[in-house]
Amino acid sequence: MAPNFDLIIFDCDGVLIDSEVISTHTLLDTLGVHGLAVDIGYVRRTYLGRTISVVKSDYLRLMGRDLAETFEADFLSRLSESYRRDLAAMQGVRELLAELTLPYCMATSSSIDRAMLSLEVTGLLPLFEGKIFCGSMVKRGKPAPDLFLHAATTLGAKPERCLVIEDSEAGLLAGENAGMTVWRFVGGSHFRDAGEAIVSDTFNGPVFDSMDAMAAALRSR
Repeated sequence: MAPNFDLIIFDCDGVLIDSEVISTHTLLDTLGVHGLAVDIGYVRRTYLGRTISVVKSDYLRLMGRDLAETFEADFLSRLSESYRRDLAAMQGVRELLAELTLPYCMATSSSIDRAMLSLEVTGLLPLFEGKIFCGSMVKRGKPAPDLFLHAATTLGAKPERCLVIEDSEAGLLAGENAGMTVWRFVGGSHFRDAGEAIVSDTFNGPVFDSMDAMAAALRSR
């Protein structure tokens, strides 16, 4: 399957796991507790696919003060509760991974604690042990290419031989900036949440709304 590639790099939230509705609403609620009143559209546009440092920088810009040191722990605690209650792996992702015959990994803007929690709750952790790359491992988060390039270098793959599977605008740009082939996955529930689609004005690559369709495309390579 997919002989044109030496490595497939999966984003986590919104690709491997159907988490973005949960995480964006939890982030919105946690920011509200810490005094920042924005709406869910703003959270999606500004923070989706980005590291927590982006949230902190934007809070400082808007509020004129730093976020409390307890914010990240507070957010993760709320998120953990929601994940353990509601989080699921993306439909069809286990079947796609089982069919792959080439190396793959995960590269996420999330912290290692959040990534491990996500994979543990959904039962995907055994499939990604030793294959997890997080935003804290590099200086610049998505849309900079650093995280994808770090994953490729670590696993011995040339960027031009890597395929990135992403959902967010920041992730799409990061893959393109890394010189990798990029496919967009739009099968997550956040593309339907509140009847609002998350669109990209610049991405012209393949777009898939199900893991089955992506698996079929990989078989045809």
